[in-house]
Amino acid sequence: MPPQPSSPDSVPAASTGTVTTAVPARLDRLPWSRWHWMIVIGLGTVWILDGLEVTIVGNVAGRIAEDGSGLDISSAQITGLAAALYVAGACSGALFFGWLTDRHGRKKLFMLTLVVYLMATALTAVSFESWWFFLFRFLTGFGIGGEYAAINSAIDELIPSQYRGRVDLIINGSYWLGAIGGSLLSIVMLDTDIFPKDLGWRLSFALGVVLGLVILLVRRHVPESPRWQFIHGRGDEAEELVSTVEREIEQEKGQRLPRPAGEITIHQRKSIGFGLIAKTVFGKYPRRAVLGLSLFIGQAFLYNAITFGFGTILITFFDVPTGRTGYYFAVIAAGNFLGPLLLGKLFDTVGRRIMISGTYLLSGVLLFVTAWLFDRGSLTANTMTACWCVVLFFASAGASSAYLTVSEIFPMETRAMAIAFFYALGTAAGGISGPLLFADLTESGVVGDTVLAFQIGAGLMCAAGLVAAFLAVKAERRSLEDIAEPLSAAGAGPGTRETPGAGTATA
Repeated sequence: MPPQPSSPDSVPAASTGTVTTAVPARLDRLPWSRWHWMIVIGLGTVWILDGLEVTIVGNVAGRIAEDGSGLDISSAQITGLAAALYVAGACSGALFFGWLTDRHGRKKLFMLTLVVYLMATALTAVSFESWWFFLFRFLTGFGIGGEYAAINSAIDELIPSQYRGRVDLIINGSYWLGAIGGSLLSIVMLDTDIFPKDLGWRLSFALGVVLGLVILLVRRHVPESPRWQFIHGRGDEAEELVSTVEREIEQEKGQRLPRPAGEITIHQRKSIGFGLIAKTVFGKYPRRAVLGLSLFIGQAFLYNAITFGFGTILITFFDVPTGRTGYYFAVIAAGNFLGPLLLGKLFDTVGRRIMISGTYLLSGVLLFVTAWLFDRGSLTANTMTACWCVVLFFASAGASSAYLTVSEIFPMETRAMAIAFFYALGTAAGGISGPLLFADLTESGVVGDTVLAFQIGAGLMCAAGLVAAFLAVKAERRSLEDIAEPLSAAGAGPGTRETPGAGTATA
């Protein structure tokens, strides 16, 4: 059984003081084990649910808009307004739950956010009016946004430094496993020989709830982050948890673990003010702030240029039947998942700067080429899908690295809030305006409008790649405390500013 935190009755109140601990070094020197797999399964699988959710909505939009579906709503409202509300909810949820995550811990929040997601999804399934559907699309996004902040911070703090890059990328890329499932599931749910028009799409959402409940059961065993514990006055709990994990891994591997390399002295505190977080992110690390914002905006626009309008493009320009678009999207989703899966290790070996800038630039250039071929009339439904698949193979690895980047380049005390802020700001720019903009462009039936949508996404992706080429931080195989010194560390000075090219915590 994985190590569990003490029961609420036995947990002592948090106390503050100055402590010296080797907890970060002890976590980073652990070999890969069953305990790490438990973390990956318990925390990472919710991305599959997110992919399932978003893809189902995109694929069944046409069916929900038909007479007899049980809702008076248009396809454009689903892919435009409802999609924008979902993203708006995600941005709001990321900021709200991100703030709570840094104050109250990772575990409490990644349990709460999943419950919010499950309840909102279940209520979406029983929609009887368009306003109800829109409301619970927003609240579903609200829960998912909180998941991004709570889970990415927890994963990076629990996974050893030598595996952190590839694990983070693959977990974020697992969204596309859900997308594959959602695409194939929608084919069955849209078959009126199996399910009536007003039932199939509802069961699609209900299935997401069932899978989420299974994940909730697994997630109960994921512990609190020891890094969060020792900074917030729960050093004894952190030491006890890490000691338990070490004993289990030594028993599993049949050998003693090596000595940890180094300690850190911390002035413990119960909470960090929002003003200090903002001052740290934008005053101490302005270059990193520009990097994070660029990466999120670039990937948001590229993905919205393709994924929010893919079905409409196939139907409008290639006469693909509504019930068949799921097959094409399953192929695109497979390319998306294979990118982080096959390229993830290179982010830990070749390095962050080369891989982040390379994947962003290459995917942008390839999308420009796709737009050119589409404008010439050189593509069929199959070859267009193949082009998208190649573009997104690289783009998916790059997009996943955006989450990795902002979760590891800022101090521990600001991590969840930093993830939330850059996700919210970047996604709001591309994820709210994107669907509204690209829905009009792809539904116009004019080739030039769709080409323009591709070119906007490609241009912003290339711009983000150039920013990464100059500003990306060499974080591969480095401790989080080395990449960005905790604000609570003894000797940490709030006036210290980042130094370009330096290999220190302020680099």
